[in-house]
Amino acid sequence: MKASAFVYPWDVNGDPEAGGRIARLGVRQATLASAYHSTRALTPRHPRHRIVTAEHAAVLYPPDNRWQGRELSPYPAGDWAPGDAFGEAAATLADAGLEVHTWVVLAHNSRLGADHPDTSVVNAYGDRYPWAPCIAQPATRAYLVDLAAEAAVRPGARGTELESLGWYGLTHLHAHDKTGGIPLGDAGQYLMALCFCPTCQEGYGEQGFDAEELAATVRTALEPVWQGAPSDGGWAGVGKLLGDANATATRAWRDDRARTLQETAVAAVRAAAPADFQILLHADPVSYHCGANAGVDPGHILSVADGVVVPCTGGAGLVTPFAEQGVGGAVLAANFTVVSGMGGRPGALAADAARARELGATELRLYHAGLASEGDSVEVREALAGL
Repeated sequence: MKASAFVYPWDVNGDPEAGGRIARLGVRQATLASAYHSTRALTPRHPRHRIVTAEHAAVLYPPDNRWQGRELSPYPAGDWAPGDAFGEAAATLADAGLEVHTWVVLAHNSRLGADHPDTSVVNAYGDRYPWAPCIAQPATRAYLVDLAAEAAVRPGARGTELESLGWYGLTHLHAHDKTGGIPLGDAGQYLMALCFCPTCQEGYGEQGFDAEELAATVRTALEPVWQGAPSDGGWAGVGKLLGDANATATRAWRDDRARTLQETAVAAVRAAAPADFQILLHADPVSYHCGANAGVDPGHILSVADGVVVPCTGGAGLVTPFAEQGVGGAVLAANFTVVSGMGGRPGALAADAARARELGATELRLYHAGLASEGDSVEVREALAGL
């Protein structure tokens, strides 16, 4: 199975050994960040630093003039990724014999939400989620589509992996996060993800619902959850809390906005890319789910993109709904964390990969080469050597 390791430019730049070290893992590809959210990252083997703090979401290359005069535009990186950090790292990885694909984070940007609050998702209580741009808003959609095309198609890249190309909700790894005191469950998370910005209110109106009444219904439905009552899982739980008609209407609006954004963004990347440029989405096979792995309809997304990257931290079962579509040639990449300190299981990678292949996975993704210890890397090399 072809394997690719996720990499940040700061894992590579300034470390003359990085390219060879990543190649020796046994991967054929490096999925290199070109647009990324804020983070604080360990670099355990870099000769010049151990901690990199990316203070805000940024593009890791010099943006072009398409953004001149536009209110919404990407932010350049600071000293954590100066200049064309992506281009420098991509050249190093290519020299080490690796195929380079871009890694593009889209609808996840706290800096955008801070500078332009009106772009953010607004929940039924009126709280804004600055990390979560509302993907229904026309200006935000235009920004995301152009960012996808620019950040995906970088010189030397053979393909791209688009992350967060869909709705983001309440769940967010935020600084000193303290939102886990009440277990919301799948249904509660959906209700807390519903957006009530002016654009989404109009969208609910198009579905035949009064947005203010709908927000009040959401608040009423959540009240037992705040009191500690467990919510049923899955879509049935959403219908039980919100009522089937309300649940169906909100999902119809949100699914349409996500699907059409995905179609438009992929088309923009294809228009900007050379022939045989591969386009994958980080995806969850349940369309109402939110987050970095955008909720999608498996059959639809495999008719749009060349394949998907599927989260497998809890096992490879999420590969199955995509494999069941029977789309020949589609890339189904099983994404495993291989950093033991982050809950990964590098020692079980061979068994996990074998199980993923049984379920229909065609490739592997390994999170994350620059974060892994030498011990983790040894186990990855041994696992890949046996595949």
